[in-house]
Amino acid sequence: MATVLLVIHLMIAAALCAVVLLQRSEGGALGIGSSGGAGGFMTGRGTANMLTRVTAGLAAAFFVTSITLTLLAQQSRRATSPLDRPAATAPAVPGKAAPGAPATGAPAAPSGGGLLDSLQQGRQQLPQVPANR
Repeated sequence: MATVLLVIHLMIAAALCAVVLLQRSEGGALGIGSSGGAGGFMTGRGTANMLTRVTAGLAAAFFVTSITLTLLAQQSRRATSPLDRPAATAPAVPGKAAPGAPATGAPAAPSGGGLLDSLQQGRQQLPQVPANR
């Protein structure tokens, strides 16, 4: 259903672009469809009214299909947030051992295995530089 709606949405967008380009601009540079001549299909004023109404209808259809596609995408997506997930382990506090960790001088390493965790572990393993240097 989403694919069909997306194809309709793209067709509406293309038609909206075409109708906007057909309208008479303020400078008259792109007024392709509304020449205003007596031999035309409609008078200049009638064409302008028709194109304005078609533009409004296409714009309304574009917004409706956009909102519908957004709602369809929202329903198919799982609602997960990093803030909703429980932490794998409690953050290590220097000087305090995590529950169940051996009571050594180094804090327990988190089991997450992220980049920041590996950098912090590497920092703890480096030799300390004396303060008098």
